[in-house]
Amino acid sequence: MSSLAVATKQLDQKGYLDLEVDPTLDLFEEIERLKKEKNAIILAHYYQESEIQDIADYIGDSLGLSQQAAKTDADIIVFAGVHFMAETAKMLSPQKKVLLPDLKAGCSLADSCPPNLFRKFKEKYPDHLVVSYINCTAELKTLTDICCTSTNAVHIIESIPKDQPIIFAPDINLGRYLVKKTGRDMVLWDGSCMVHEIFSAEKIARLMMQHPDALLIAHPECEEHLLEKAHFIGSTTGLLKFTQRSEAKEFIVATESGILHQMEKSSPDKVFIPAPPNNTCACNECPHMKRNTLEKLYLCMAHELPEITLPDWVIEQGRASIDRMLQISAEAGL
Repeated sequence: MSSLAVATKQLDQKGYLDLEVDPTLDLFEEIERLKKEKNAIILAHYYQESEIQDIADYIGDSLGLSQQAAKTDADIIVFAGVHFMAETAKMLSPQKKVLLPDLKAGCSLADSCPPNLFRKFKEKYPDHLVVSYINCTAELKTLTDICCTSTNAVHIIESIPKDQPIIFAPDINLGRYLVKKTGRDMVLWDGSCMVHEIFSAEKIARLMMQHPDALLIAHPECEEHLLEKAHFIGSTTGLLKFTQRSEAKEFIVATESGILHQMEKSSPDKVFIPAPPNNTCACNECPHMKRNTLEKLYLCMAHELPEITLPDWVIEQGRASIDRMLQISAEAGL
C-alpha cells in the first residue's frame, strides 16, 4: 500500500473517492500532518461528528466559518459540512481551493428550493425583494437580493423599508417566525429542513414534565408549535451561548444533536437532552452532515478531492447577496 494508504485512486462520476484507508493509520496525526504540508484549514459545522469537531481549526455556523476562512492565509479550505456551505466558502474565497469530504453531503432545506422553479415563482412577484436564508444553493443566491442567517434575519428584514414587499426563501418555518417577530407580511417559499420538522411535540411535552427545571431551547427552523413552547429561540451559535450564560442546569435542545458536543464541553456541569423525533429513528441527526467521516476527511485532504468549483458568474452574482447582508450587519454592529 502506498504512503497515502490507498488501494486505488479512482474517482467515480459523482466525484467520490473510492479508496481504502489503512486501519493502522493514526488519522488524527495524518490529518495534522496534511494540514501543515498543504497549508490547509479544516472548518467543521456544529452538526459534524464530535471527532471531526475536535480536529477542526474552526467550529461554528456555516457563514461564520466561511468568513473565518476568507480571513486566513490558507491555500486549501476543507469544509466538513454540507454542499451549500462549501459553495459559500468558495464564493467568499474564490482564489482558494475548497474541498468537501463527501459530495453527497447535501441539504434537505437547500434541495427544497430548486433555482429553476424559484425563478418562475419570483416572476409572479416582480416588485418583491428576495431575502434568502444562507442555507440555500449558490444558484439560488444569484436570484437573491439579500441573504440572511438565523442570527441576523430579524435585523435584515427590519432594515428593509416597510413599503417594500418581500419574498422569503427557502425555509417556511423561519419565514413564519420572522413574520411573527417583525410584523411583515412576506410571501414565503414552502421549503423546510427535514431534521427541524421531525421533532415530536408530544414527546417533548412529556420530557418537560419529567424535567420540570429544564429549559426548552430551539432553532427557528423548527415548526411554530414547538417554538411557542420554547424558553429561548436562536441560531446554533445563539443556543450554545445561551446555555453558557444561563443559570439553568438542564436543557432540552431542539436542533441537530451534533451541537450537544460543544455544549457539553463548554458546560460540563450541565445536562443536555436532545429533543426526540416523532419516531424511533435518529432523525434529530442530519444524515447529510453525518456523511462526513474522519476517513473521508483524510482522503479528501490527501488527494485534494472532491473540489468545489463554481462558474464565475455564480460567484459574482451570488456573492452580491452575501455582501449586502454583511454590509447591513456591519452598519448595525452585528
